[in-house]
Amino acid sequence: MTSSGTQSGTQPGTKSARAPVLLIEDEPAVMALVRAVLEGHGYAVVPTESGADALRLLENGDFHGVVSDMRTPGGVDGAQVYAWIATHRPELASRLVFITGDIANQETAATLRRTGAPCVEKPFRVQEFISVVEQTMGKATS
Repeated sequence: MTSSGTQSGTQPGTKSARAPVLLIEDEPAVMALVRAVLEGHGYAVVPTESGADALRLLENGDFHGVVSDMRTPGGVDGAQVYAWIATHRPELASRLVFITGDIANQETAATLRRTGAPCVEKPFRVQEFISVVEQTMGKATS
């Protein structure tokens, strides 16, 4: 009985603010660093090592944003993750941040131009990375 009248007044924005960030990264050391930085700044994180697994999680999961390596194993790269998000979860398209060590690659550069998604080049400074995440997804709320 209380579900219809209290939705907008109780905790506005809580669902998206508390939803985790999906982290797609296949290098264990980079995964550990990025996860620690995000969690240290108040974001919950769901890690996955492949783009293919990420798409399965995105199909049914509620995510605040996505941090994706440009190159991941499993036949689905960052560009394909972005394309799937743009089609199936467009509300997340503006909350995706790429990380890559391959920024000079022509295909990577073309993806970044086409998507307009921000990219942080590996190796990166922690403050640079979290600044881009906060500008893209907003600051985490606790």
